[in-house]
Amino acid sequence: MFPARKLALFRRQLLGWFHEFQRDLPWRRTRDPYRIWLSEIMLQQTRVAAVIPYYERFLARFPDVRALAEAPQEEVLRLWSGLGYYSRARNLQKAAQEIVAKHRGKFPRDLDRALALPGIGNYTSAAILSIAYGTKHAVLDGNVARVLARLGAIRGDLRETNRWRNLQENANHLLDPESPGEWNQAMMELGATLCSPRAPQCLLCPVAQFCRARQLGLADRLPEKRKQRATEEVTLAAAVFLDPRGRTFLLSPSSVKTRHHTSNEIAPLVSKMWHFPTVRVRENAPAELQRFLAELLLEASKNRFRLEPLSKARHAVTYRKITLLPFRVTVAALPSASGAKVVVLTDVSSHSSLAVSNLTRKIARAALITRAAAAG
Repeated sequence: MFPARKLALFRRQLLGWFHEFQRDLPWRRTRDPYRIWLSEIMLQQTRVAAVIPYYERFLARFPDVRALAEAPQEEVLRLWSGLGYYSRARNLQKAAQEIVAKHRGKFPRDLDRALALPGIGNYTSAAILSIAYGTKHAVLDGNVARVLARLGAIRGDLRETNRWRNLQENANHLLDPESPGEWNQAMMELGATLCSPRAPQCLLCPVAQFCRARQLGLADRLPEKRKQRATEEVTLAAAVFLDPRGRTFLLSPSSVKTRHHTSNEIAPLVSKMWHFPTVRVRENAPAELQRFLAELLLEASKNRFRLEPLSKARHAVTYRKITLLPFRVTVAALPSASGAKVVVLTDVSSHSSLAVSNLTRKIARAALITRAAAAG
């Protein structure tokens, strides 16, 4: 990408900027591979500001890989609850269990062994091994790819196989072999702070003189936008049962099996976590929810529940846009449901003792807001 003399200057200027202006982040104060690994998994598709409190709470409960490997999955998911993309937490614990069983509790230094762990891909392995162990692996994520695309004025879909392979070769070429961990962090930091997707701050960039896109006046137009998967509109109706003591119940994602409904359709939308009785709406939300409750609850086969509409809410899961239609069901005593657990509604809206997703929290908050307004 650059001849030797130019490359040396590029490295010197970028690392100098990083040493002076890098953000003070908790995972940058350690070389512990477990903590670096945890931060990299949490940071996938999640903002730094959102990750920090989760990172600190998670480490307080699971300070090392053995503690994570031996914990109940329910507790791991509960501490991850609200961070989203819950398969990350499940794979994190599976990998921890493999590390304890096969690698004596130490994150492997070998690239192939690292890649064999659940949830570990090319980027994650390169980041952990370079930062924790100083191995010479260049990272390539969305931030780094954007920096490289602007440096080389690269057009087209960066995720196209051959183009991504070329970007990896460019990242390998730029990598500083004397300090690969710092180098990778500097490239990621540049993409996250100055070389941002919109309105890149070229006047503050330490390597702007090397940027081909800036020379051509294309910095704000590269990388070119990828074709997005078509958005799927989904409507869900949920029942929030509430007794005089402010208690409700949640269903396990694997417990819902009725004549017309199974857990297969709803479970991915609630991140395979505890949730209110929920159905996917086709035409008539109250009627379809009533039928579901009639099949789920023995009491409902004799009496129709009074569904009180609550404020609708919005939620997004990957390519799905979800409209939530919650209904409150006020009862003298909570009905029995297979695999259900009784919880306090206010707990569901904040830090539940069960693992719940943000979708479930939004439904709980809708019920609480309406209840508070009625009481006022």
